[in-house]
Amino acid sequence: MDTEAQHMERDRSSCPPDGAEEGSRSTHVPDRPAAPMSWGRTVFWGMLCTVALLLFSTFVLQPFLIPSGSMQPTLRVGDRVLVNKLAYRFGSEPGRGDVVVFDGTGSFIQETESDEDAIGALLRGAAASLGLAEPAGSDFVKRVVGVGGDRVVCCDKRGRLEVNGTPVDEPYLHPGDRPSDVAFDIVVPDGTLWVMGDHRSNSRDSRDHLGQPGGGMVPVERVIGRVDWLGWPLGRLGSPEGTDAFTGIRPSGADHG
Repeated sequence: MDTEAQHMERDRSSCPPDGAEEGSRSTHVPDRPAAPMSWGRTVFWGMLCTVALLLFSTFVLQPFLIPSGSMQPTLRVGDRVLVNKLAYRFGSEPGRGDVVVFDGTGSFIQETESDEDAIGALLRGAAASLGLAEPAGSDFVKRVVGVGGDRVVCCDKRGRLEVNGTPVDEPYLHPGDRPSDVAFDIVVPDGTLWVMGDHRSNSRDSRDHLGQPGGGMVPVERVIGRVDWLGWPLGRLGSPEGTDAFTGIRPSGADHG
């Protein structure tokens, strides 16, 4: 029969020696922290991301800094909007009520030589394409009032614009503004647009170029894209209002044969 001393002897023999336990502890190697990214790799990835953003901005969706108050209250100075460059790329064309960004060279302004050096122009253009700087002086943002074939008249007996004989109520106009202080009666040539700012008393638009070559009409091919979203400030996120003001307008040509 086992004695108490024999049980204690067996318990001691089943325990590993102290040296073995210490040895196992000493062989454990802690995980090494990941090596920091080198300066060269940081620059590479930064440049790659910048190029990707520029390509996306050039062909798909461009941030645009609003430089003036001609579209108030819809768009205010300093607002950042997102311009959809694919809106008119697959057979669609600008419609009445759309807020568009376009190149006004040849319609709103004449071609001029820039005094800016090549590097400065490149940097400014890159910053503008990311919404970090004001756009080129040839870029404008206005609302489409008439499309090719439309007859646009100012104004009816109640002071409203008429498009193809239908009066248009414009809820987006700046408070206190009339639809136009300039009387006109025009037919928009095919392939062009008649555009106006929402702040009519503070907007240089198609009306200002009546009687000039082109008559203030903007070629559709000069449209850069459609303003689909207001991205900044955060308190005013959303799409531009007023695009439904032209619902019910008769087809172009119905009023003027």
